[in-house]
Amino acid sequence: NESSFTYDNLDTIVKVKGGGLMGQADAIKLAVARALCDLQISPTHTNENSLENEVRKNLKTKGYLTQDSRVKERRKYGLKKARKASQYHK
Repeated sequence: NESSFTYDNLDTIVKVKGGGLMGQADAIKLAVARALCDLQISPTHTNENSLENEVRKNLKTKGYLTQDSRVKERRKYGLKKARKASQYHK
């Protein structure tokens, strides 16, 4: 019987594991943004695609649909870590 759908009446419960605090925050932000894009607006709404595209476009321009592409650099042989080498001496 919900004829008018708004994004104001949404409630979320999120569980995350692993990573650090900022990584978890970014993962939650991306998941919520993707969920907002996937929501069905309403069966009675006539211009569903235009509203969905508008929501997606707004989220995309603000950078909420972009995942952080940085990954841990691999360890190279001859070094202690990815870039850390033993101290040079004559």
